[in-house]
Amino acid sequence: MSRIGRLPVKIPKGVKVSVQDGRVLLESSKGKVTQEYTPEVAVKVEGDNVVVTRADDSRKAKSLHGLYRNLLKNTIIGLSDGFSRSLVISGVGYKAEVKGKSLVLTLGYSTPIEYPIPAGVTMEVDANTKITVKGADRQQVGQIASEIRNFRPVEPYKGKGIKYENEYVRRKVGKSGIK
Repeated sequence: MSRIGRLPVKIPKGVKVSVQDGRVLLESSKGKVTQEYTPEVAVKVEGDNVVVTRADDSRKAKSLHGLYRNLLKNTIIGLSDGFSRSLVISGVGYKAEVKGKSLVLTLGYSTPIEYPIPAGVTMEVDANTKITVKGADRQQVGQIASEIRNFRPVEPYKGKGIKYENEYVRRKVGKSGIK
């Protein structure tokens, strides 16, 4: 049996969970999320826990058991606490700011980059160099942070660009100038 799949997921206060027709409906003050699951697994609400069980011991059912348990856990955490990812901009003249419903990035290109902020996600900019992406969906927050980072990834010689806050950039030594 899956070690992760057999662990129950605790439902915090303020989150409502209901199971219907191959779907789990999750609701809180932060929004509503529907998580679908396949017939190889079954989801039950027992008291203040969500339990995921599998129908048989097939290879597919074993692989989906832990997956759906963790997807439900991440959704419940997102609806109660939320997820965030921080990015740091370094470089002379590089900056970010939120204007209306878009993030405007000045990254050394001829024109600034306008990134529209999707629904369900909020962005904060501190001191023009730190971007914080927040939202209830873990996958969406990570995807948006990755897309912003890919506008100007950190280059290894001077360290200019956008990186995750906890990312380590291995620096390279430039030309020495000796012949």
